[in-house]
Amino acid sequence: MATRRAGQTTTRGTTISDIAAAAGVSKATVSRVMNGVSTVNADIAQRVRDVIDELGYSPSQTARSLSLGESRTVGVLVPDLENPMFHQVLNGFNRAAAADGYHVVVSDAFEDAEREPGLALDLRDRTDAIALFAPRMTRENLLDLLPRVQPVAVFNRTTGRNAPSVLVDYRQGIVLLAEHLIGLGHRSIAFLEGPAFSRSNWEREKGLDEVRERHPDVDILAVPCGHSFADGHAAWPALSETGASAAIAFNDVVALGLLGRLAQEGVSVPGDLSVVGFDDIPFSQYSSPSLTTMTSGLGDVGERLWRELRAEMVGGVGEREPVMFAPSLAERGSAGERA
Repeated sequence: MATRRAGQTTTRGTTISDIAAAAGVSKATVSRVMNGVSTVNADIAQRVRDVIDELGYSPSQTARSLSLGESRTVGVLVPDLENPMFHQVLNGFNRAAAADGYHVVVSDAFEDAEREPGLALDLRDRTDAIALFAPRMTRENLLDLLPRVQPVAVFNRTTGRNAPSVLVDYRQGIVLLAEHLIGLGHRSIAFLEGPAFSRSNWEREKGLDEVRERHPDVDILAVPCGHSFADGHAAWPALSETGASAAIAFNDVVALGLLGRLAQEGVSVPGDLSVVGFDDIPFSQYSSPSLTTMTSGLGDVGERLWRELRAEMVGGVGEREPVMFAPSLAERGSAGERA
């Protein structure tokens, strides 16, 4: 038979049953007092609070979440956590959510568009609401998913007002980049394309079509690439064959990968080739040379995405007018006049 040492006592945490017994009320009354329900008699409520203080009761957050029907947790589905751009948006989102008393749980889809709906549904089952960061799934799948995961807000995809959305104006941003290079005398510009299923890549393509119409004397050449450092690094052979004097990378990550390769190949930037990126991730201003790019205040974008999601959580369906952030040019050392 099990024994215990002399002087050893067993202990257990104070429970709602203990509070109810000490205050002479039911467990339901204790629960209502703890949850701030105003229908409890003021004297009884005070008696319950006094007993809670006396016994030093600390409620289980899990139990409280079950009682209130909320977890004070929101989910974020990201297509690629390796991309520092998403880190900046997530940082702004997380800070704003924390200020409102919410925790953020993040799931990575690893650029697999087919897995995104299932991941989103699983994330929503465990949280009070979710935010979808630049989902790669088809528009049909996105519109089918949105009503199943409400409350939801979306970053960098339009939703047909089926959910609030916050977007960066990539179309106008890439027009500004191209016009900057044209102003520096470049007449042959290569665009290192991003993922074909990325909405932001589509918007960039539309912007470049506008530039082509506006400047028929300028060649804007598409070079298949991708979204990662490795993609930018590997793009050099195809890029060199174009003979372009300037390159617009899909994002800063691609641009930085390209800069690394150009240094290895002995290609001078911007003397032999001007390189520009998009997103203004923290690394871009510390590259050699520092990267000319488009800045969008991504922390502010994340904060606004939280505000849109929070409004859905507390107020239901609103106008859901898309919020667009206009990027601006951050002119640095990687782009110069055509030699």
